[in-house]
Amino acid sequence: MTTHSRPAIAATGLRKSFGDHVVLDGIDLTVPQGTVFSLLGANGAGKTTTVKILSTLIGPDAGDVRVAGHDVVREADAVRAAIGVTGQFSAVDNLLTGRDNLRLMADLHHLTRADGKRRATGLLDQFDLADAADKPVSTYSGGMRRRLDLAMTLVGSPRVIFLDEPTTGLDPRSRRDMWQIVRDLVAGGVTIFLTTQYLEEADELADRIAVLDKGRIVAEGTAEELKRRIPGGHVRLRFADTDGLDAAQRVLGQASRENDTLALRVPSDGSLRSLKTLISLLDDRAIEVDELSVHTPDLDDVFLALTDTRKVAAQ
Repeated sequence: MTTHSRPAIAATGLRKSFGDHVVLDGIDLTVPQGTVFSLLGANGAGKTTTVKILSTLIGPDAGDVRVAGHDVVREADAVRAAIGVTGQFSAVDNLLTGRDNLRLMADLHHLTRADGKRRATGLLDQFDLADAADKPVSTYSGGMRRRLDLAMTLVGSPRVIFLDEPTTGLDPRSRRDMWQIVRDLVAGGVTIFLTTQYLEEADELADRIAVLDKGRIVAEGTAEELKRRIPGGHVRLRFADTDGLDAAQRVLGQASRENDTLALRVPSDGSLRSLKTLISLLDDRAIEVDELSVHTPDLDDVFLALTDTRKVAAQ
């Protein structure tokens, strides 16, 4: 396997227990380089344990786990050199300035004084912190602190970054600023492993999403693939008059009728194939549609359906 095609993260049969409590029950993960992978799960599902194993903070009980091509047990130092970890709460020093925080990290990464100064200046510019660079971090807003925290993670030029709840407590504008930073990092080839409670965040950022429940991966795919697995999706068709509405209902059969809005709701998974079939049925009978919109379940629906189903099955 070439370096370019090698996954940024690969785990097979990953298991971890604490005493009699099984936290991870044989999970498999593959994260391509230069992508955002989001791990979703309720509190206690095993997300934090997964991140701790992948970032070498604790060891697995079983399984083959590699990050940036290195075994997390046998080559832990090489893994640490390739990764950055940004926790849920900012790990910045409030008494230092933003610039001093970054230069401290540069010292920890053994950069020369000149290189550390250049790296700090570049990151302050990149994260829109230059104007506040020489002010104490205690004066920073929540969004500024999160940006500085991520900038500190980047001092060592990691290839893989673990982001744990990166926008917790941020206002909507700061959250979107952080999302753009993540997109820019990925565009530059960095791989992001994201854990978040905000399902909108995973929907917005993740190339692939895995749902973790009771220590197992219960579903994985793109956001759209996951949404199509859940019942409730439909196509809404609106017509100019009752003649068109009546004709369409005779053809489509199972559609739900909305008389007041001259609309039909047709069950659909939202896929291109099902849309083409639907449109062909209407076109073949020369039925004019004024407006067509596709409605699919959101990730909240997916998350609740997948986890609740397992809870019911376990009872």
